[in-house]
Amino acid sequence: MKKVLIFGGLGNASVIANAMIDANMRGYTAYEFDGYINDRDDCDEIEGYKVRGGLKDVKKFIKEGYYFINTIYKIDGQKERIELFDSLLIPEERLATFVHPTAYVAPNVELAPGCVIMPNVSVSPGTKFGKCCRVMVGATIGHNNIIGSHTFIAAGSCVGAYLKIGEGVHISLNATIREFLTIGNYSTLAMGSVLLKDVGEFEVWAGNPAKFLRKAL
Repeated sequence: MKKVLIFGGLGNASVIANAMIDANMRGYTAYEFDGYINDRDDCDEIEGYKVRGGLKDVKKFIKEGYYFINTIYKIDGQKERIELFDSLLIPEERLATFVHPTAYVAPNVELAPGCVIMPNVSVSPGTKFGKCCRVMVGATIGHNNIIGSHTFIAAGSCVGAYLKIGEGVHISLNATIREFLTIGNYSTLAMGSVLLKDVGEFEVWAGNPAKFLRKAL
């Protein structure tokens, strides 16, 4: 199996790591989790798994044959975090694309390198994901969507059909999005929101129905 290092720590990184471990126990053989990349000085291991190094070590890890998953994102400062990751110059063929065996992904769905599809997710036909998207546990994605790179879709979210979702979008826990909308780059939909209107770039929306809350910093 190809060995994977995950950028991050407790939170999305450790959740994805444990999903990959569970997948291996179920017979999944494409990738094997081998540790974290984390720059915290006081962090040698996370839940018993080694922190292999920091961002400065990425070139060495590429030479050693590792594959990578990124989870280091931030609602305020999302664009800068993505630019930092891109500056590491990891070849796209070394971004691990992980689909948990309990997920349903329609045969014609397109997953760019680095995407993560977690347990009990459903992705309907015709949807296209950019690189490094993460769809967390139990989310439902409708058909014929275009979803930009580095987008995060949290657990329990319900995403409709014919959507155009930009880069670096954050869709929070249990949010619901109706069909035929456009969501701009680096925008956020808050937890439990119901989105019925288009969202502009760098905008944070919240509520039921969702309304503009503020600009992302």
